This record gives sequence, C-alpha cells and structure tokens, in this order.
Amino acid sequence: MEPAIVLSISVAAVVIAITGLSIYTSFGPPSKQLNDPFDDHED
Repeated sequence: MEPAIVLSISVAAVVIAITGLSIYTSFGPPSKQLNDPFDDHED
C-alpha cells in the first residue's frame, strides 16, 4: 500500500476515536460528573 494512504487512514481513525470519546464524555454516563460553570455563579 501507499504510505500516504496508510497515513490518511491512521489520521482519520484517530480523529474518529477522539470524536467518539468526546461525544461519549459529553452525553454518556460520565456527563453526570460534569458541572456547568454558569450555574455555579448565579447573579
């Protein structure tokens, strides 16, 4: 295989993995541990 194809597939896999992890952290079970900084400072 061409090295450019291997590199582009590797970069795409890393981007998809980071996107999946961030969506899981934002909307999945770990999101219950997140706090909203705007709710902490009510005026």
